[in-house]
Amino acid sequence: MKIESYNTLYRLAHYQLPDGSTLTGKLPKELNGQHFGNELRSYVLYQYHHCQVTQPLLCEQLRDWGVDISSGQLNQILQQGHEGFHQGKDDLLNKGLSSTGYITTDDTGGRHLGNNGYVTHIGNEFFAWFQSSDSKSRINFLSILCGQQQGYKLNATAFEYMKEYKLPEVQRKQLANHPCQFFETKEKWDAHLNQLNITRRHHMRAATEGALLAQAIEIHSIESLVVVSDGAGQFNVLIHALCWVHAERLVYKLVPLNEAHREGIKKVRGEIWDLYRDLKRYKAQPQPSKKTELEKEFERIFTQKTSYQLLNQQLKRLHKHKSSLLRVLDRPEIPLHTNGSENDLREHVKRRKISGGTRSDLGRQCRDTFSSLKKTCRKLKISFWQYLQDRLSMSNSISSLGELVLEKASAAKGY
Repeated sequence: MKIESYNTLYRLAHYQLPDGSTLTGKLPKELNGQHFGNELRSYVLYQYHHCQVTQPLLCEQLRDWGVDISSGQLNQILQQGHEGFHQGKDDLLNKGLSSTGYITTDDTGGRHLGNNGYVTHIGNEFFAWFQSSDSKSRINFLSILCGQQQGYKLNATAFEYMKEYKLPEVQRKQLANHPCQFFETKEKWDAHLNQLNITRRHHMRAATEGALLAQAIEIHSIESLVVVSDGAGQFNVLIHALCWVHAERLVYKLVPLNEAHREGIKKVRGEIWDLYRDLKRYKAQPQPSKKTELEKEFERIFTQKTSYQLLNQQLKRLHKHKSSLLRVLDRPEIPLHTNGSENDLREHVKRRKISGGTRSDLGRQCRDTFSSLKKTCRKLKISFWQYLQDRLSMSNSISSLGELVLEKASAAKGY
């Protein structure tokens, strides 16, 4: 490997035409108005987003190699002129949601402008997608699912959701009878709710969640999408499935008070993991005859009584989520855990501990974009370095990641 600085001087022809106007040659399109070449820009992006090298260390390294660059110029390389990458990330969500029929999701903390925020992950075995926000509510998650096509849609899906979450019939009729059934912005939607006197907090929340859910389904056709989560309430939308690892953790964390309690916890944990292994075998070879047996075994485990009252309460709590925990019996393609989401989010956790947080909205957007693209490249077995060079040079020989996700998912299904 040979590392050296390489400077290119471009001399542009400059002509004066007979009418007095001038004509000047253009720089190569791959420079895109940049002072530094594609090789250096690719290296900066790769080191920062893939290798997690901080900006001060990266700036020092480049200067040691003889590159005349300021910290401001380095920051500009990291943040400016990446509209194509941002569009690729937006397309990735659209294609990813329809790739397999399921997603796993989770979130973690992510500081921004000195305030606590959150980073939400959406993905599966073929793609990973990240979005930062200031809250972790269900409204926020549904807004994230809508992507760039934000809006509030009122249709049968929205009103069914509102009815399920106890929005009074009078208010549902007010919304249904109004001539306007779509609102482009949050400001217009909030003004509409105020105009109809829907001002109580839980009523506004039910109406807003229903309208956002209808918009997300309208955009992506995800009415049959399974959302696998750790049980956090904000992810309980569409067809919900729970992570077995998080479910078992409720039993694992119990503190026994005596030997009988300890033996009871050990016995129950063993039975849960035995059932988990049976569910994994069912996933590999679904058999209708096994479905009833697994349901009966679930009932036996989570309705049993032990000598430890706290253990009984946790089993009762988990039994209430039977349909979500046994979702795999109807949809064997879904995973039984959210380990994929937790692994994908680990990088954001490390970056938060090292760098603290982002200090501009553009910086936060770039962090989400390049994290999404990098993780997806890894899942698709594509070199992130080659992907960066391909896009910065504007050769575009590598297909869009969204299309590749659909191709890989189709191949895995045997289409």
